[in-house]
Parts: sequence; C-alpha cells; structure tokens
Amino acid sequence: MYFLVSPSPGLAQSATNAGTQAQPASLAATKEEVAALRQEVAELKAIVRDLIQASGKSVPAEFITGPAISAPEQRTQPVSVSTLAVPIPPHTAFRNDSDPLPQKSESIPQPAFGWNGDHFFLTSSDGNFNIMPVGYLNANYVFYKGDGAPPDTFAIRRARFGLQGTYGNKIDYVFLFESATSISIRDAYLDFKPWASFKIMGGQFRVPFTDEADTPDTNFEFIDRSIISVLSPNAGPGGFRAPGIDAHGDLFGGRVQYWAGVFNGQGILESSTTNEPEVTGRIRLTPWRRSAISGLKGLHIGGSFDHGRSKALANELSFSGVMSDNSYTFFPQFRINGGIQRYNGFFSWFKGPLGVRGEYTQILEKRTGIGSIVSSDLGFNSLPGIVGRGAYATVSYLLTGEPEPEYSIPRVKHPVIGPNSPGEMGGPGLGAWQVKFRYSWLEGKAPGATCDSSTIPACPLTPVVVPAYSDHTNQFSAGINWYLNYWVLAKSDFNLDQLKNPSVQGILPRNYYVFSEGLQFRF
Repeated sequence: MYFLVSPSPGLAQSATNAGTQAQPASLAATKEEVAALRQEVAELKAIVRDLIQASGKSVPAEFITGPAISAPEQRTQPVSVSTLAVPIPPHTAFRNDSDPLPQKSESIPQPAFGWNGDHFFLTSSDGNFNIMPVGYLNANYVFYKGDGAPPDTFAIRRARFGLQGTYGNKIDYVFLFESATSISIRDAYLDFKPWASFKIMGGQFRVPFTDEADTPDTNFEFIDRSIISVLSPNAGPGGFRAPGIDAHGDLFGGRVQYWAGVFNGQGILESSTTNEPEVTGRIRLTPWRRSAISGLKGLHIGGSFDHGRSKALANELSFSGVMSDNSYTFFPQFRINGGIQRYNGFFSWFKGPLGVRGEYTQILEKRTGIGSIVSSDLGFNSLPGIVGRGAYATVSYLLTGEPEPEYSIPRVKHPVIGPNSPGEMGGPGLGAWQVKFRYSWLEGKAPGATCDSSTIPACPLTPVVVPAYSDHTNQFSAGINWYLNYWVLAKSDFNLDQLKNPSVQGILPRNYYVFSEGLQFRF
C-alpha cells in the first residue's frame, strides 16, 4: 500500500509542477491538496503499523520511517480493526504461521472411469449408475469335403456391440446389436434383482431351455453348437432369443436354480401368430455344492420343459433339418398346426481343468387338421405329429492347467499378448491350450398315413397316402482352442458328419468332412 500510494516529496512536487505547466489551472493540484494527501498516506501507514503490532509480528522499517506527521495529527493509540472502512475477514486477520490453514469447501464427487480388468467402464459420481461398452467379433473359414457338400466359405459370423451395466444394486441392463449383415437388436433387457431367490427379467433375451443354447456365444467352446440345437426354441436366425419375461433365482445357497417365463414363440424376427404364448420352465440342481468331497462339488443336473403353439395359416414349418455346420439337410420340413412340446435333460461336471457336459432333447410338433379333406368337405384330417430327438456329450480339458469354467472364458495364466486376465498375476507365456471332443446324434420322424374311404368313412373317395420319413445323422467333432489371452481366442474344429438315412431320394448314406478355423475377439 505504501509503494503504490505514497510518492516521495520530490516526485510529488515535480508532478505538481508538471501538472501546472501541462494542464489548465483548474486541474492543477494546490500545495494544500498535496499536504492533505501526504497526511492521509501517513495515517494509513500508522493504521497498518498498528495492525502488524497487534498480530505480534515485527514492523518493517518502511512503516516506521516516512513523511513526518505534524504533532496535532499524530496518533498515540493503536487503531482497532473496527475503525477500518472495510473489515479484514476473520480468517486472514492476525493469523500466525502456526495457525492451521483455512479448510477448503468439500469437493463435488466426480464420475469414475477406466478399466476394471475385464471391461472399460464409466460410473456416476454417486456410484449408482454404471455403464460398460461391450462387443465381440467371430470370423471363421470353413472347408467342406463330400459328395454334394457346399463350397468353402469365409464369413463374419457375428459382429456385435452394445452396452451393459447396473443401476443401483438391484437392476442390470444389456443392449446388444448385430452389425455383421444389418443392424438389428439381439439382446435388450432389464434384470430386476430384489432378492437372490427371486429376480425378474424382461425384454428380449435367450429363452432358458437348454444348457447349450443358454451359453453365451463368446463362451462356447466349439465354433458351432451341436446338431441337436435345432430342436431348441427359436433356433436359427432367432439365435435362441425371443421377447418375453421370466422369473428366476437361486435357492438353498445356490443348490437350486430355476427359470420360468413366457415368450412370443416366434423369435426376434417374427411376430407371434397365436393368442397362446410360449411357456418355458427350467431347473438346475447342484446338490453337492458345499460337499467336502471335491469331486462332487462341480456336478450339475437338471431339466426343462417348453410348450408353444403353431398355426398352419401362418405357414409355420417343423424344425429345420439343416446341420449346424451347414454341410447338408438331413430331414425335410413339414407344415405344422397345433401344440408344440419340448423336453430336455442335461448334466455337467467340472473338476479342475476337466469339463464334461451332456444333454438330451425331444420335440413333438402336432399336425392337427392339415391332412386330406374329409368326405363332407367340412374340414381336414389330422396327421401324426413330427418327432425330433437327439443328444450330445462333450469332454474338454485345459492342457495348461487353468480351471474349466461353467459359462465363461478360462482365466489365462500366461497370455501371449495383452494384459493379464482378471485376478491373474502371471507373466507372458504361450497362452492357454484346450482340447475338446463331442459326439452327437439326431433323428427326425414324420409318420405316414393312408386315408381310404373303404376303411375310414370320413376320408375322401380317392385314397390319400402320406409318406413316412425317418432320418438319422451322427456327428463326431474334435478340435483345439488357443486362448492368446482373456479376450482373443483361436478355434480349430474338425467334424465328421455321417448321413445315415437320407431324406432325399437318390442320395445314399455317406460321410462329410468339415474343417473350421475361427477367430474371436471380445471386449
């Protein structure tokens, strides 16, 4: 304040003279004004000196010496803070060096973002909302060998991306889009979890019928699912998904898991054709989950049931007979009308790097009122229903010692590239190597019928004969998986497809050889 306000007497006089010469007389400072200014500066210095003394600090020399103040104007008592025109804030007045620094106001919480070891994430400042971008790519090249086999094919099987996360600790959500061919919604659902024993999921998601179809695409060990997957609800373009709602939960400490839901029955690409929804129920038991015998802890058994309805006027057909690797069609499709019943039983067993799985599935599709016209021309005869049944068994083993997971990717101990798997601290290495083997069989039956008016009065005068079909096929699959890290996987599969009973006349039983090489990347 002293250096900014108080000029030396010489400078003040010079300024006065200069101002007298350069400016009009009305603007020139008089000697009385200069003296008054000096007096005010001296008083200000005295106030500052008194404040410094009151704080217990030594007074700088510049506040002791300075322009003299005439005796009548000199102050004999210290000036209190209250005499200042603008009081000094209490947290800055008279603060000693030993006093604590003033506390800053509490900072506003900021959103958190980064990498959690598995996904990138963004979390709101209050921690209630969490969002993670996710996606995966499946590409493969397929070589065929066999009479009438399709040409070799390179394809981007899946190119999916989306978002998943949580809202609070009671709601999970997923939005997943397919972009390999055209943009379409694959998964879009909310999972409300008020209790572990009772949760509600609504939206579009996988129908919980078979263990194999319910396994996520990124966590499935083979390039293609087994040949019995065609018997599952919404197989084919639907990808086992459908709009619907289900209740699920864990009981008795996870020893019992259940699912029960209703769905539109036509998958993600079609609208429902009837007023009767598809009903699905599934139960999975792990009775020795907490057993002291380690060999029993990883044993799971269960079963499922599914009921739906078809409509002939909507041109609905029976299950597809196309092999999962597209090598051939072993069974034709037929028009169906009426109820559809599915049954499934499954088991799985995991111990260390070993995993064993198996399933049996059966389907009955009715053909009510779609046979020959009755003699009265008032309706149609019914035909025997279409029956499909099949089973598979799979054995896999991780040669590098990682534990075999139930529905996820093994946590690679020594990745070839990239960061470590979540929870693993091992250094770089050769990745994880897994061998696998699968046997599956599938048969389809469409019983024939003969409608002759001589034996059945309702039949037309001209006898009608519906041929019977009973076709059977086997598949042997073997291969090896190389997990370069937790996010990159290379698959090599070899399938031997045995066509036992061809459904097309003129084709003899034969073998087809299919070799598939796949690459998967996920984030």
